[in-house]
Amino acid sequence: MQKTVMVLTAHPDDAEMFAGGTIARMADDGARVLIVIATDGRKGSFEHDSDSLARMRAQEAVRAAALLGAEPPILLGHPDLELDRLAPGVLREQLVRLIRTHRPDVSMCEDPLNARDLHPDHRAVAWAAAEAIAFASLPLLHPEHLAEGLQVHGVLEKYYYASGPAANKIVDTTGTIDRKLAALAEHRSQVVSLVESMRRQMVLAGLDWNSIMGEAAADPMAIMSLRLRASSAEVGQAAGVQYAEAFRYERFSVAIEKMLERMGK
Repeated sequence: MQKTVMVLTAHPDDAEMFAGGTIARMADDGARVLIVIATDGRKGSFEHDSDSLARMRAQEAVRAAALLGAEPPILLGHPDLELDRLAPGVLREQLVRLIRTHRPDVSMCEDPLNARDLHPDHRAVAWAAAEAIAFASLPLLHPEHLAEGLQVHGVLEKYYYASGPAANKIVDTTGTIDRKLAALAEHRSQVVSLVESMRRQMVLAGLDWNSIMGEAAADPMAIMSLRLRASSAEVGQAAGVQYAEAFRYERFSVAIEKMLERMGK
């Protein structure tokens, strides 16, 4: 039976950046992959105006998803860097509706337990997604969905992007890292913006960008590839593979996991 994987993200490049190798591997294994993008990414540039950037990033997301083997992304269209201005529960309701509509077997999103993430959109999606995943199975939550013909749905497997001690599942992405990087390269507007932000921080600190980056100094994707290969290799080394991505994985709730552990199951 074909599995459905739903990736719940804040920005058009997040799925590729954090889990592109794993997504490609799941798609190769026959899964139907849906990527939900909460914002339009309209503030992530030093060179484009907001409206042009939003249109550009939507197009980039479609091309990137296709390279990973995913369906065209579901774009919620909220303004970038403004998810914290939504009324409480709005985003969670949208995600509950999508979970009940598409009935995923596997979910993937930012970890709400990652207190180090400074981006408000990442934090907002992390919590809204985790809550939606946990409570989409409750019939008394948004009963209007049931009146519309949707049914409650529980997601069994949960993947949260993780690093360090929080990670309890390592996925070997040696065979798919090239697809991950190719998909990320489709998000050219964001790759250029992220690398330019790095350059500006280093210059502000008095560092010589050109001498540090060498031949890659003028090639944003080359710099991004070096960075992601290095981080993927670090994760892979701990698992004895060349490249990997790390997650905090849950099959049951923490309460059930503890109960099964105490029972020796």
